[in-house]
Amino acid sequence: MTADSWDDIAPARSVWLITLADLSLLLVGFFVLLHANRSLDRATLLAGLRSGFGIEAPAPAPMSVATARIDGFASGSARADLGGIVAWARDAARDPRTHVTITASTGDAADVDPATGSAAILAADRARMVASALARSGAVDPARIVISIAPAQRRAVTLSVGFAGQDK
Repeated sequence: MTADSWDDIAPARSVWLITLADLSLLLVGFFVLLHANRSLDRATLLAGLRSGFGIEAPAPAPMSVATARIDGFASGSARADLGGIVAWARDAARDPRTHVTITASTGDAADVDPATGSAAILAADRARMVASALARSGAVDPARIVISIAPAQRRAVTLSVGFAGQDK
């Protein structure tokens, strides 16, 4: 083919027309998505996504029946006196149908893990330290312990004993 023969071949469609059609389809798809999301509630959407990926629905959160808090953490430290909390957990969680949720948090901006500079890692270390003390002492079965991290609130760990319902 020579350079002169390019003029003889005319494209079937103009390039701008294809671009306009693509843009129009994207715009229509966007409006369909907006309309679909307006009529769905969040719970139905999440249930559909879970079933699509084969994930079982999470169990409902246990009803809290007792709470305790451990204060007295030094800034940047995950160590505290846990003698009283182990005895409390042994008494409060003696029913095997209960779960213990350990929620740890950090205080001010200076309350961070010394090695990494992360407040989230320090909060997780505090929660794991309490969970380990409860499991080692035999106060609570490790399968009944749930660990969570709260945003920066105060330098403390909160234990919540919740009734999870009847055994199946």
